[in-house]
Amino acid sequence: MNLPFAAGGPVIPNFGSAHQYSCERANGLFCWGWFRQNWAGTLWPALRQHVILVLIAVVAGFLISLGLALLAHRYRRVEQPAIVFTSFLYTIPALAFFELLLGVPGLGLNRPTAEIPLVSYTLLILFRNNLTGLRSVPVDVLDAARGMGMSRRQLLWRVELPLALPAIIAGLRIATVSTVALATLAALIDNEGLGAPILSAINDSYFKTELIAAGGLAVLLAVGADGLLVAAQRLLTPWARRRVA
Repeated sequence: MNLPFAAGGPVIPNFGSAHQYSCERANGLFCWGWFRQNWAGTLWPALRQHVILVLIAVVAGFLISLGLALLAHRYRRVEQPAIVFTSFLYTIPALAFFELLLGVPGLGLNRPTAEIPLVSYTLLILFRNNLTGLRSVPVDVLDAARGMGMSRRQLLWRVELPLALPAIIAGLRIATVSTVALATLAALIDNEGLGAPILSAINDSYFKTELIAAGGLAVLLAVGADGLLVAAQRLLTPWARRRVA
């Protein structure tokens, strides 16, 4: 981007702030004054929107993939079509996916349209991990549970799903971290989330604080979400901790 010039040299752009900090006037790499001034009005709302985008995508993707995994676990003929379909969705380039959806009748520049690709990209990871977890339950454990008179439903809820939790949560960790990154592209359609300030900063090539701040918040969100899932796994699988010890 070419800066405007006046008689005395380049004109420092006005970043829309009522008060200009020296760091901004000098086009510093990261200006804490700008960060503090724009936290409540720009960054915090974008962070909240980003969390909502990720939660909707991961929860919806998990429910769909768990249903498919349960079907494939019971009926093996479901596995291959499910893998082919979810793999196809996963291979669609993200930008192309968002752009193609705009041509679908009934879809527009809104959150539901942005969520379709985000949900789609979680399915392959979650389906494979859910199915692997369900199939990793030892046969002798299943036989013992059946010998105790457990029904198919009791076997699923009391034995298979609890023992499959490590693999299931491992898939959730991968899907969540990748969705945090991909959700920045949702701003191309919905103008929500941390992608909105990132796109704004890309257009403002001479001032990088907004880009660094929004990108850094996305990284912290991914790390924090991963840490919460690790804590949840440790809480829900105490037997695994005892086995490691």
